[in-house]
Amino acid sequence: MNESLQKVASLLDEAARTGQPVDPVRDQLTSVADAYRVQQFNTQRQVDAGRRVTGRKIGLTSASVQQQLGVDQPDFGTLIDSMEVCDGETIAWPRLMQAKCEAEVALVLECDLDQENVVLSDLLAATAYVLPAIEVVGSRIANWDIGILDTVADNASAGLYVLGQRPVKLNDLDLRLAGMVMERQGEPVSFGVGAACLGHPLNAALWLARALVSSGTPLRAGDVVLTGALGPMVSVTPGDIFEARIEGLGSVRACFDHAS
Repeated sequence: MNESLQKVASLLDEAARTGQPVDPVRDQLTSVADAYRVQQFNTQRQVDAGRRVTGRKIGLTSASVQQQLGVDQPDFGTLIDSMEVCDGETIAWPRLMQAKCEAEVALVLECDLDQENVVLSDLLAATAYVLPAIEVVGSRIANWDIGILDTVADNASAGLYVLGQRPVKLNDLDLRLAGMVMERQGEPVSFGVGAACLGHPLNAALWLARALVSSGTPLRAGDVVLTGALGPMVSVTPGDIFEARIEGLGSVRACFDHAS
């Protein structure tokens, strides 16, 4: 990467390490391709430091959010082993940056998806099982003042993710019509349905598989794919307990400690 892109990458990396958000970086980037180069550079930093890639996340699956950011397609980020949290495990507050929760459908693959022109039948055959998930998104950009270049460079605003513990086969599900409710301390705070995610969560996963083949970094066996939000994001406050229930998939909980 050139020096200016390395500077952006270092700004975001330092923000992640220190917990201090930075100003938007979009004025220092000229294209979405440059933003993905920044994202890839910081992912490689983590791999070089001994972390392991565990999958990918898809963002901007809502038409309204795409319109807000002036784009006509989703984006993606990389999941790292340090981002995964067990169902019900207490999440330490210092791990978070401007955290928000959203409920999603997660796919876990049993085969690589590295063929040209990936089609739906390839995706179906490659998926081992499905789980409910809560993504704890976060932003290294101050006050969530983001455009498309900011969020892509910032690893699609990835934070942490929590997976449910009961695998379900795809053939037992109708994900398009699967209803979702997410509660905070027992109070419903977000509602949605599978169709809210690009019309079907598998549409989002297929878009991702094709995009990653094109970029030379295809999905691999064992990868987790977070397919995108089924309903609105909800801000997190200290001590919150979120539980998301998705029809046919069961439930998953994200629990947060009290800030010290």
